Amino acid sequence: MPDGQLFRDYLARVLPLVEGYLAKVEPHDHDAASHGPELERYLYAPYAHFTRAGGKRTRPALCLLGAEAVGGRAEAALPVAAAIEHFQSAALIHDDIADEGETRRGEPCTYLSEGTGPAINMGDLGIVTTFRLVLDDGSLGADTRLRLLEELSLMELRTLEGQALDLGWVRDGRWDVSSTDYLRMATLKTAHYSAAVPLAAGAVCAGGSERQVEALRAFGLDAGLAFQIQDDLLNLVGDSVAQGKDFRSDVTEGKRTLVATWALERLEGSRREELQGLLDAHVTDEGALARAVLLMDEAGAVEHARSVARELVARAKGRLEGVGLEDGPHETLRSMADFFVERRG
Repeated sequence: MPDGQLFRDYLARVLPLVEGYLAKVEPHDHDAASHGPELERYLYAPYAHFTRAGGKRTRPALCLLGAEAVGGRAEAALPVAAAIEHFQSAALIHDDIADEGETRRGEPCTYLSEGTGPAINMGDLGIVTTFRLVLDDGSLGADTRLRLLEELSLMELRTLEGQALDLGWVRDGRWDVSSTDYLRMATLKTAHYSAAVPLAAGAVCAGGSERQVEALRAFGLDAGLAFQIQDDLLNLVGDSVAQGKDFRSDVTEGKRTLVATWALERLEGSRREELQGLLDAHVTDEGALARAVLLMDEAGAVEHARSVARELVARAKGRLEGVGLEDGPHETLRSMADFFVERRG
């Protein structure tokens, strides 16, 4: 079976389960008779529109896979799966404001269509919903709910810390950021909420041992970081048609990626100055974008990023050995790691 196909099949299999549960617990005005239509118009309806347009639902699927990996039922993890999907919605809505993005999921960013203030409020609704879904679900025992709230709060804190570094470096014009600094930032900003916590939280829901929970967390940190590195590569050297208007936007936005930081560490003289100048200038011209990517590639940064992602995947797979995971989910997790670095979109 091709690398990643087992995980693709798993995503397709659990997607209806995830979508059905998200629809069931979708936030709405519980007192519309008193409030009238305004809260729906200004808060709940546009937020629901954004959330319904979600992509592959990878994060909630990982929660379900984490539960199955320790011998539990996928359904046991649905509350926390939905919670993490709502955090994803909140993070994207807020990120688009911070990054001054233009499009998200094929439509104008929420702050452009609804206004910045209402969009901030919608993102806040996503954060509140993250916790309410766990608190309100009676199928989870009190101890499990408390543990999940701890997982979610630490997940959000780590993500905010990573975002602070990412935004702060850009604000202060920092180009002394090393490739090691980047890996630390991306682990905080992406790996915790994109893979590590979904898997660990799913295992908690299903009663997994502490050893299993921590093995899944460690696996997710490595695989999640590889996922982000692949995202960076796709933005620079992926399919321009599939990327659309976002293709090479990391150059335009002057993002400190592994590719960019590694190249700046190794380029010297005028070539380093040229690359930094292109990253600082917010260029949009195709020729200038291509020149920036060429400079990074000639420094060996593109191949280095691919190598780091592959090494992370190999290490991630090793984290799963000897902790008593179920055979089928174990193989699906290995396939997931391959999927994260082999995907083309």
